Amino acid sequence: MSQVTIRSDRKTDYTFNYKGEDVTLEAGSVISIANGLQDVVLPTCKMKIANNLIVIKE
Repeated sequence: MSQVTIRSDRKTDYTFNYKGEDVTLEAGSVISIANGLQDVVLPTCKMKIANNLIVIKE
């Protein structure tokens, strides 16, 4: 997977790890990661995955 988009449907910020550093995805925002999930660690939560889109739920 060459690129992945992560979208937050949460009312609060969501923090995950990217290349060893914590990254905060603000509530209701979207980010794209160019090299896919190779360097991403997503904490356990409800999420929906469709193709290259990951939707973070409450």
